[in-house]
Amino acid sequence: MTNSIEEKTLLGRRIVKALEEAYPEAVCSLNFSKPWQLLFATRLAAQCTDARVNMVTPELYSRYPTVKDLAEAELADVCEIIRSCGLYRTKAEQLIAGARVLLTEFGGEVPREMEDLLRIPGIGRKTANLIRGDVYGLPAVVADTHCIRLSGRLGLTEHKDPTRVERDLAAVIDPEKQNDLCHRFVMHGREVCTARAPACGKCVLAEFCLSANK
Repeated sequence: MTNSIEEKTLLGRRIVKALEEAYPEAVCSLNFSKPWQLLFATRLAAQCTDARVNMVTPELYSRYPTVKDLAEAELADVCEIIRSCGLYRTKAEQLIAGARVLLTEFGGEVPREMEDLLRIPGIGRKTANLIRGDVYGLPAVVADTHCIRLSGRLGLTEHKDPTRVERDLAAVIDPEKQNDLCHRFVMHGREVCTARAPACGKCVLAEFCLSANK
């Protein structure tokens, strides 16, 4: 594990450069056309694949095309639409409650500040950071499972707790690179640096990855 902030910052820049070359397009894998749709799609993605969420949201957002429509939705109807995402009743309750909070507290708009986003039912720091980065272009570390795994293997953090990983990366990754790096971590984590069988032999990060060089 590299020790100093300076060393980790230099390592972070090498990682960013390598992944930018490998994945020129840093895009969110969830489909959306409006900020509130990304907010709720991300909530649906908890313990569910993005691919499955992308199969469900077209019907959800067709049936409820505005925040107001979702706020007034029948729980049973939303449950039926999102059933295949798992934990569907809890998620349906939080989607409806979240839409009501957006209406009553934020004029139907998705807020940009972390403390405001965290007031929305079902929304944690991971989703809040995704909104801050993808919607508002702010520095944001989305500490999802891929980010946590790759950051640990690469020596950017010693932690597995999402909040601590977020803090560690925010300290060593240039602010304007943070959000896109997290998207590229997802791409690389799915294609190469998988949880069970990382393909170190074809990894663009292998030369400076602590895990690959053991």
